[in-house]
Amino acid sequence: MDLLLTDKIALVTGSSRGLGFAAARALLEEGCSVVICARGGERLQEAAETLRRTAAADRVLAVQADLSSAEGVAAVVDRTVESFGGLDILVNNVGRAGGGGIVETGDAEWEAALDETLFPAIRASRLAVPHMRERGGGAITMIASIWGRESGGRMTYNAVKAAEISLAKSMARELAPHNIRVNSVAPGSISFPGGSWHRRQQEDPEGMAAFVREQLPFGRFGRAEEVGAVVAFLASPRASWVSGACLTVDGCQSRSLI
Repeated sequence: MDLLLTDKIALVTGSSRGLGFAAARALLEEGCSVVICARGGERLQEAAETLRRTAAADRVLAVQADLSSAEGVAAVVDRTVESFGGLDILVNNVGRAGGGGIVETGDAEWEAALDETLFPAIRASRLAVPHMRERGGGAITMIASIWGRESGGRMTYNAVKAAEISLAKSMARELAPHNIRVNSVAPGSISFPGGSWHRRQQEDPEGMAAFVREQLPFGRFGRAEEVGAVVAFLASPRASWVSGACLTVDGCQSRSLI
């Protein structure tokens, strides 16, 4: 299926590896010009070179920036518009969360979870919307998690991912008159090199094998490209009547009925 994304301009945050990189590659393969960004310069350039092997080099822009700061987010959006002339698609993927239980987790961990996950999504969306309005519409996708929909994972992670899902729904209703669609994606346990699940598989293969048997009905971890394909679809005109939705991509791992 042609997703009708040729010549669209996409910005994917936190995209030097994992889900962000997979989303960027899927959008690039569908004909978009793509901006990737991350804090780490070496890994970011490696990701850019990998993407440039699958499409024209001038359709890939890598911007090194710290998106936990307002200045970093603004720099990435500005470079996108300066380089490609606009912005049609925003994928908010950057994020982290640490800490443990409510007693053990201090303010610093909570603030880091907000500063490195929720606020980048807010700031990037706020800056992207005017450019999308100028172009007659656009699509914004939040990479959330099944743990934003039900209990599981770290407490700080649950909170920021639930907030992203709620933010997407609120933005979707507000921005519909401007032909801007907003959705969230809720991946389950996805394994990719450098990711936390992959690390655990190396450190505790028996424990992870038991986890797969007990928690993952398809008998395997999800793959990053399986999430990337869904992100590309949601960004495309083929999903023109999908907005305000939270789409799980978890191989039936989660238990939620909605």
